[in-house]
Amino acid sequence: MAPLAGILLGLLVGLRHAFEPDHLTAMATLVGETRDARRGAILGAIWGLGHTVALIIVGVVLISVGDALPPRLAAAFELAVAGVLVVLGIRAIARAWHEGLRGPARDHSHRGHRHHHDGPAAHIHVGRATVAWRPLAVGLVHGLAGSGALTALVFAQLASAAERLAYISLFGIGSIAGMAAASAIAGASLGAVPGRAQRSLLVGAGVLSVILGIAWSVPLYSQLA
Repeated sequence: MAPLAGILLGLLVGLRHAFEPDHLTAMATLVGETRDARRGAILGAIWGLGHTVALIIVGVVLISVGDALPPRLAAAFELAVAGVLVVLGIRAIARAWHEGLRGPARDHSHRGHRHHHDGPAAHIHVGRATVAWRPLAVGLVHGLAGSGALTALVFAQLASAAERLAYISLFGIGSIAGMAAASAIAGASLGAVPGRAQRSLLVGAGVLSVILGIAWSVPLYSQLA
């Protein structure tokens, strides 16, 4: 009974894990492209899927060899996340700047597809798959960074390989649900404010992402030495 309770606890821990500062900061820079609850939830779920896939892959490898992630490799993964945060922050600031040059927001349609975007500049629709890759990639990197601490926990608390894999899987499902909920709230909130305020929020999220990425990366360099 105790192992079962520990495995089920992974679902709640994964749900809480989705609301950690680095995850929310990364999603805040991405959700600025959706600006509604439904698309925000999809974006967050895709992020969570990438996060879960990375956790399961690393978890299966480590469970197979019976060892935890080496500290230097864990630090390298975390450093990669810090770099992603800086890149996402710069991208968010640049996006807000360009939107500010395009004029007011408006609704229009292309081939029966009605949508909303800022300014009259021409643009091209390239389909859902090309939009989805970005949060998936960010989630994968975040999953790699979190794999070290997570696998260390399950190795210490759970005895069998099946129990460890079940915990990691439920943890991932919880993170998908948590990120979908957080991103839906962010998207709905962003869509409810005026265009100028939206750009200000996007700039703020970008600046915070850059600061967090730099602050996070500094102590990691010593762990790689």
